Amino acid sequence: MLRVLVTRPQPGASRTVHRLEETGFQPILLPLTETAALPVAAGLVPDDVVAVAITSANAVRHAPKEIIATLAGLPCHAVGKRTAQAAREAGFLSISEGPGDAEALADSIAAAFSGKAIAYLCGRVRFPAFEQRLKTAGVRVHAVETYDTLTVGYSDEAILERLSGQPADAVLLYSAKAAAAMQILARRPALCGLFEKTWVFALSTRIAAAFDDAASERIRIAAQPDEDVLLALLRSVS
Repeated sequence: MLRVLVTRPQPGASRTVHRLEETGFQPILLPLTETAALPVAAGLVPDDVVAVAITSANAVRHAPKEIIATLAGLPCHAVGKRTAQAAREAGFLSISEGPGDAEALADSIAAAFSGKAIAYLCGRVRFPAFEQRLKTAGVRVHAVETYDTLTVGYSDEAILERLSGQPADAVLLYSAKAAAAMQILARRPALCGLFEKTWVFALSTRIAAAFDDAASERIRIAAQPDEDVLLALLRSVS
């Protein structure tokens, strides 16, 4: 049974652990990042916004109720299935589910909102391409940062205990921040033996690039930034 390290933050980490258990893997829960809500005032949302864009379910989960109430009646463009579901549960009334990729979402809505303003619910740590593409197309993007992503620190002893002193066969990486943290862990003298032969499965090329180039022959990248695709890749290699 392959031992798979799950590095994404909660609540997604527990869902991934359950999915891995159902398909015959031995998941090891080790979140390398966590999300924390940021204070956001409803007055930060301009009156001229005509739609909402969301590229992370966490942006909805951490948004204050006042912000949701202000925006819920506007058309909401979610990056993919999970984010659309989070928006629906939060109270958004009209939701369009995107292709699962932030840049593709930007391309799909750019023409409709050229010359107009949209509210972008997002995290403080985010990839800039989504906003850049929309701004290039003449869309006024008002970023509303509802959460921050923080690195979770572990002692060598805590890692060794979590892994029962045994090597990890694979690690799943869902963000560049977690990939950078994993790289540092894998290089610690007390821990490097646990990760010498570990396969790395990254959700995107950008995330893989944040990991160790020297281990590139053991890195696999999902063809789409979607967990279903990532886990199918894990099953195909195992």
